[in-house]
Amino acid sequence: MQTITFTTTTSAEQRVQGLSMILAPLLFLLSTFYWQQGEYTITGGTLLVVATVFWIPALTGLFAKLKHTMPIYASWGLLIAVCGAISGNNFGMRGIYAEVFGISKETLLHEAAIHSLSFNITMFMSGPLFPLSLLVLGVQLLRKKAVPYWVGFVLCAGAIAFPVSRISRIEWIAHVADLLLFIPIAYQGWQLLTRNQGASQVILDSGSY
Repeated sequence: MQTITFTTTTSAEQRVQGLSMILAPLLFLLSTFYWQQGEYTITGGTLLVVATVFWIPALTGLFAKLKHTMPIYASWGLLIAVCGAISGNNFGMRGIYAEVFGISKETLLHEAAIHSLSFNITMFMSGPLFPLSLLVLGVQLLRKKAVPYWVGFVLCAGAIAFPVSRISRIEWIAHVADLLLFIPIAYQGWQLLTRNQGASQVILDSGSY
């Protein structure tokens, strides 16, 4: 008996992923322009939260480039990257609530130390997964020649610069890091939006039950 497996990427999925690859890093880039003393404000935090919505389909599209050549990595790598993106959302929410309720950074850090397990899981330990996953993704995309070389190199550079900017809280470094992420990911998004839509694949496997 034959098993028929359909692997289909619809034009709607491609459009959502392509658009998300442009909007997610763009909103990231804009959010740091609303930093105040290295902290997210209501506006910056809101942009970061909205960016997270688009990061999920954007990351799905990026990791899909490796799903046939590295299926295990593509699946687990995507999960880890999404976990890191959600942590970024939590930093955005922290910025919103801190400004609305007048909570100082010292108070936030003090309370975070008291509830260390929750804050480490949702923010401090999971946060680094985002740039780390993008760095590994960039390397794998280069290894498999799934993207132009400059795309992979710039993505890796952005992934390295990202934690430096968030630790130092220096605005111009943050802008550079965000721009380094925006350029290659948005380029891939534009390529996805403008290429032929609705690619599909049918695989026939023979076997018995």
